Amino acid sequence: MKKIKILILLALFISIGVNAQNETDALRYSRTFFGGTARYESIGGAFGALGADFSTLSTNPAGIGLFKSSEFSITPSLFVNNSESNYNNTVNDDNKYNFNFNNIGGIFNFDTHKETGWKNFQLGFGYNRLKNFNKRLMIEGSNNENSLLTQYLDNITGINPGDLQDMYPFDISLAYETDLIFTDTLGNYYCDMPEGGMLQRKTVSSHGYIDETVVSFGANYNDKFFLGVTLGFPKIYYSEESGYSEIDTEDKSEYFDAFTLHNNLKTKGTGFNLKFGMIYKPVDWLRLGAAVHTPTFYDDMTDTWYSSVSSQFDNGTHYYKSSPDGAFDYKLETPMRTMGNIAFIIGTHGLISADVEFVDYSDARLREEQDFYDQNDAIRNKYTTQTNYHIGTEWRVENIYLRGGYAFYGSPYKNNINDAERTY
Repeated sequence: MKKIKILILLALFISIGVNAQNETDALRYSRTFFGGTARYESIGGAFGALGADFSTLSTNPAGIGLFKSSEFSITPSLFVNNSESNYNNTVNDDNKYNFNFNNIGGIFNFDTHKETGWKNFQLGFGYNRLKNFNKRLMIEGSNNENSLLTQYLDNITGINPGDLQDMYPFDISLAYETDLIFTDTLGNYYCDMPEGGMLQRKTVSSHGYIDETVVSFGANYNDKFFLGVTLGFPKIYYSEESGYSEIDTEDKSEYFDAFTLHNNLKTKGTGFNLKFGMIYKPVDWLRLGAAVHTPTFYDDMTDTWYSSVSSQFDNGTHYYKSSPDGAFDYKLETPMRTMGNIAFIIGTHGLISADVEFVDYSDARLREEQDFYDQNDAIRNKYTTQTNYHIGTEWRVENIYLRGGYAFYGSPYKNNINDAERTY
């Protein structure tokens, strides 16, 4: 079971269209969190130097080299997401639950029956869940400074109303066609609440995953040196439904009552990567490990989306307008990863294990025939190297195993742009 607490602090609450691939998308699909077998999760994912666990095929694949027999693994999981938001001193929290499988797979061990040298070879295949996108969030509060509609007005000054559909088909043109934005006799745009002062509410509900199908090979040399390589095929499925509303709860407008902008986004993609790992056991009580993951290359990312706007007025009239469907194909390259591992084995009594991982999110890249220069420049300017720590311990008391662990994921943002640290 996982519980994630997210704190969101917003100074300006403005909704932007969903149809532009940007640095937020690159981070969403680059940043993954540990998930695996029950034992793996119970010690905080600090398994890089321990091995002999199916989860390590997606972290330090040398762990497959410590298997001495064949094994099948399946791990069900209950994902619990707790989201807390704070907007203009109004606090909201929400929960979402999701049942899934963290991994399914098998390891096949091949014993050479040699006393020295290469003693075992292993083949593993299956899948590990790298990320769960299930989340529900509501942000709500009064804003006396501005409205989404006033931002729209700033964007369309001097533009002919007949051109709005072509230029802004997923937001501003919908507001215009639902009588939220007007033109006067001189052709100037205006709305009924230029000074804001409305109750603003944002809801986001998402679901999906990043699953990785893995094929791994491992080897054991003299029970001292273990090697592993994994060919990974991650698959992305992400679905998000969001709604942004402004409501005149205090009758500040003579005509306007409320409006809601709905956005729907789906993203699908498949990619590939390689992972290389080693574990060295100089003495029985110490294990040292290291692993390198190549960048993941998603060559067939596809976004599909549509939007709609509904409006209500004090005289009882209401309007609804939906956009055409949008679609875009592009490529994504997520950053490489490096990690170091250490574990202390205290006889048959217990163990202490720790991992450290480095990921430079400024290396993520969006790619297509069109120019992603601005988006990739934003990635370089906003993101930095994230350091992740895992530490765990396991102790045996007769036939009972006691386990505990801690995982800390640092913020990928430069200069405290956003608070995105996570702990488990």
